[in-house]
This record gives sequence, structure tokens and C-alpha cells, in this order.
Amino acid sequence: MGGELKSGDSAATPTFVVHALKDSEGANLDRVQIVKGWSESGVSHEKIYEVALSDERTPDPVTGQVPAVGNSIDPVTLETANTIGAVQLSAVWTDPDFNPAHNAFYYARVIEIPTPRWSVFDAKALGIDHPTDLPATIQERAFSSPI
Repeated sequence: MGGELKSGDSAATPTFVVHALKDSEGANLDRVQIVKGWSESGVSHEKIYEVALSDERTPDPVTGQVPAVGNSIDPVTLETANTIGAVQLSAVWTDPDFNPAHNAFYYARVIEIPTPRWSVFDAKALGIDHPTDLPATIQERAFSSPI
């Protein structure tokens, strides 16, 4: 946890192996991302790299945006069917923008498919409509320790 790669260790581009499994009682996985942060001339920067996507999706070649995974929530029972997403996602990723002069950090972020927001359960239990100003779904996230 929280490893450190010293700049004097090597000028070689770092490569990471990421492997994520869904929670046995949770929703399937949507994607795995690597988040990179660095500073340059006193200015902080951050970039998100999509490294593993479920359902054979690919980022748009022009915008880099990833199509939404979809939604498998039953609107009556509020159960997540897990008919989309993946039970596990894996990738080997090498930083395409590596600069050994930058003081950088990396961490993995795993995102689940959409699940109902707590307020949807409350609205159902109270027999009222869910407020339209609140999103009806969320996508839970997990993070690794930074390197």
C-alpha cells in the first residue's frame, strides 16, 4: 500500500497490473480507471485513463468519452439484475504520457454499474414520488492506495 517510485530508480515508464472483482453481494463492475496526478511548474494536474471497460465498450476515438454501461434496475422491486457489467475486470496499463521529470502519483479507481440511490428506497417505502432534483441512481466506487 502506498508504494513509492523514486525518480532515481529508473527513467523507465511505469506499468501497472490492475485486477478488480465485484463484491459478492454488490453490483457488477462498469470500469477500471487509473487516475494520475502530477505537478509541473507549481501547477497541479490530473488525468483519468480508462483501462478496462465492461460490455466490450470502447472510448470514442475523438472525445475519449465512454458510452454509459446502461441500467439493470427493476423499477418495481429496485433490485439490480446485474445483467450488464462484469464480475471482474483486468488490464495491464503503461502510462502513455510519462515524463520522469514530473512528481506524479497514480491510483486505481473501480466503478460499479448503476444502483438505486438511497432516496429511491425511501420514496418507495413512504409511497411518494422520488424528488426529480435528485438522481435516482448512483455508481459506487472503490479506490486503491496511491503510488
